[in-house]
Amino acid sequence: MGRLESIGRNNAVDAAPTVPSDTSPRNAMQRLSDLYIHSESAATPIRVGLLVDNDVLLRSFAEIVRDMRRSNFVSIELVVMHQQATPPTAPPAHRSMVARIWATMRRPNFFRDLGWDLYSRMDARFGTVENDPVAPEPCADLLAGIDTLHVVPITKGFVHRFPDDAMEAIRARNLDVIIRFGFNILRGEILDAARFGVWSFHHGDNDQYRGGPAHFWEMVEGNPLSGVILQVLTDELDAGRVLAKGHFATAAGLSLKRNRVQPYWGSMHMVLQKLWELHTYGWKHLQDGQIPPAPYTGKRKIYRRPTTIEMVRWVVPTVAAKAMRKLQRAFTGADLTDHWRMAIRPTAAAPFRIPVDMARFTWIESPHGHFYADPFLFEDGNTTHLFFEDYAYAQGRAVIAHAELDDRGNMGAVRTVLDTGTHASYPCVFADDESIYMLPETIQAGGVRLYKAQPFPHTWTNVADILHGPVVDSTIFREAGRWWLFATVRDPRGRGLALCLFWADTPSGPWLYHPKNPISLDIRRARGAGHVLRDDLGLIRPSQDCSARYGSSFEFNRIVRLSTDDYGEELVQRIEPTWAQGLVTTHTFNRVTRFEVTDGQVSRPTRTVR
Repeated sequence: MGRLESIGRNNAVDAAPTVPSDTSPRNAMQRLSDLYIHSESAATPIRVGLLVDNDVLLRSFAEIVRDMRRSNFVSIELVVMHQQATPPTAPPAHRSMVARIWATMRRPNFFRDLGWDLYSRMDARFGTVENDPVAPEPCADLLAGIDTLHVVPITKGFVHRFPDDAMEAIRARNLDVIIRFGFNILRGEILDAARFGVWSFHHGDNDQYRGGPAHFWEMVEGNPLSGVILQVLTDELDAGRVLAKGHFATAAGLSLKRNRVQPYWGSMHMVLQKLWELHTYGWKHLQDGQIPPAPYTGKRKIYRRPTTIEMVRWVVPTVAAKAMRKLQRAFTGADLTDHWRMAIRPTAAAPFRIPVDMARFTWIESPHGHFYADPFLFEDGNTTHLFFEDYAYAQGRAVIAHAELDDRGNMGAVRTVLDTGTHASYPCVFADDESIYMLPETIQAGGVRLYKAQPFPHTWTNVADILHGPVVDSTIFREAGRWWLFATVRDPRGRGLALCLFWADTPSGPWLYHPKNPISLDIRRARGAGHVLRDDLGLIRPSQDCSARYGSSFEFNRIVRLSTDDYGEELVQRIEPTWAQGLVTTHTFNRVTRFEVTDGQVSRPTRTVR
């Protein structure tokens, strides 16, 4: 996004920050955390302390520290390090293989833990992950220059309390926030040692998973979602005050290593975001945005490391099912491609109403070697125009195509109207006074570009670069005299999604950051699925669910609050791909006065479509 790390803020929410148009590489956003690197608030820097076990951090945690150090509003004042008798990096003493095996077998609960131990070794060795977020990263250089306090905690079971002399030294630093990257369960005075508490991640949805291993039981239970929260710790276990929460797609298969990628990288920005909000808007803003607790719905009171029997019950059927699928493909010779199609139906000028009935759509076939998806409609007088993604399998990318519709919804001649040289999709077409614009997805070109029809509908000129960075499926609409923009930011490492909201007086900006961002960190509804619609009760935002797979279904969300300082929505209907026979996914819905369009994905033999 244009100079997103230098978005201006001040303590008055009404004086919303702008997104400047500087497009130099230095100012381009690469990750969601880049939104929160720079603060223009006049408040004093936030004084932060870190709790760590040693100077080797998880790679994702090291990245959080790196972001804090390059920000202009965070001052890391103290590193509190867990004093250990044996450094974790010390090499083990050399022992023979027989001695190692014997020592392993003598461990308590050897047979109970055998399945987990074997699984962990196999996953660590064969699990293929690029940029593993939980890989250890030496951080001595990163932490250099920061005062370090070595502490031997008072330990009882899994609980750590801090001795009086350590507490005196920590309180003397007058810290605003303590970030927990180490130690065990914390109790006692340390929880109140910083003005705004001890902040800690819990990797797992606290409403469903308490205990661990983090993000393992989601795979075992077939849960499509893996959650993460950032909380302010309290003395009561699993009852922290939740500052931020995200839901990410659970990776298919058996690899815990793979399943940790999206939740860890996708939640990494939370610490810097909340520190930035604290510096910009104050503590009350964070308190007002806390996520209230919900009844616990986990299948176990506390999740623990699985037993060998539990591992066998999960691994064996999963491996067998995968082997059967491979055998089936080998014997049938099936080579299938998931192929997108568009569908259309007339509305008879009936008003839009929830719930939507998905009956009576007619499929639009694409020529061999292409698929059509992401349909958008635009009415120009008595003519209805259809804009859509035209993907060529041979080129591995799409252009934006156009066709006129006759009175029955039949497409006229298909013509390419926008070829950016890279992949383009999601052609959000809209009008402002006498001008017609398009806001397509052009993530491969580096961001979101605004195009103007000159003339409509076949010629489009880039008139503004609105956002720079990994942004997908941006949706623009006008309401209450302002333009509003939903933009979905995708972290390139974990592909986690965050829905952000901006507003402006004109489509070309300047665009102003909404203080409730991110609007959604939920993989089920953080990505747009079409124009914002209107029914008798107000505005409806379509969103696509990418939890089970990309574009697996779409939802209608009613916007219940929309202003420059507040936003709220609620789910009112979910559309599964079961609405049509043979559909695998469905992820777009749009309408105008006379027609409605949608799309869906079917599995077809590759030779018939490519």
